[in-house]
Amino acid sequence: MSKIIEVKNLTKSFKTGEEELVVLNKMSFEVEEGSFFSITGRSGSGKSTLLYQLGLLDHPNSGDIIIDGINITNLNHKDRTRFRLKELGYVFQDYALVPELSAIENTVIPLLMQGLDKKEAYQKAEDALKKIGMGERLTNLPNQLSGGEQQRVSIARAIAHEPKIIFADEPTANLDSETADTVMKTFLELNANGQTIIMVTHEPEYARLTKRIIKIDKGVILADGGPESAV
Repeated sequence: MSKIIEVKNLTKSFKTGEEELVVLNKMSFEVEEGSFFSITGRSGSGKSTLLYQLGLLDHPNSGDIIIDGINITNLNHKDRTRFRLKELGYVFQDYALVPELSAIENTVIPLLMQGLDKKEAYQKAEDALKKIGMGERLTNLPNQLSGGEQQRVSIARAIAHEPKIIFADEPTANLDSETADTVMKTFLELNANGQTIIMVTHEPEYARLTKRIIKIDKGVILADGGPESAV
């Protein structure tokens, strides 16, 4: 498989008063296209910070992130926004759904933002919801859905525009074990169809379901391996 992400000497730090807190310290690794890749580590280890750099939701202090041959750290703000909207999808632990909008209206947002024709956008949104088993809940508002159903709507929103990569930040954190298993099954099915997924998780049982795990602490990679490396 070809590399879809290359990370080279990635560094991110934050100012805290007079001190500088280094969260990612010259980190380097690669991600293969079609992989299901998890990032693990204790609270405060830098997991979500790393995901935000990879997903263009934040900008590193130094280093390079190359996605599908494009060095995204060199892009200007407008091009970063365009790349993020077109090529990447996001799933967050709090679902990030607009409460006043139905499942299909939440799902269609990134498609309309891309400038798709309304009819085509709604058809793609409906197809995405059906793909993850939410075809019967198109018109339901978030407060009419369970936590697992809301998370599946957020997954539909992430995949509707057929992104190169899905970034998932603790997608099972707010769910009971049975619902979390269902969400992970959805990710596994998407990955089996070729979708590249990068997931942050603190739950070893879900990290073990992925093809590759990196464990980080204090901004460096402690371990990098297959499912057996989850602890």
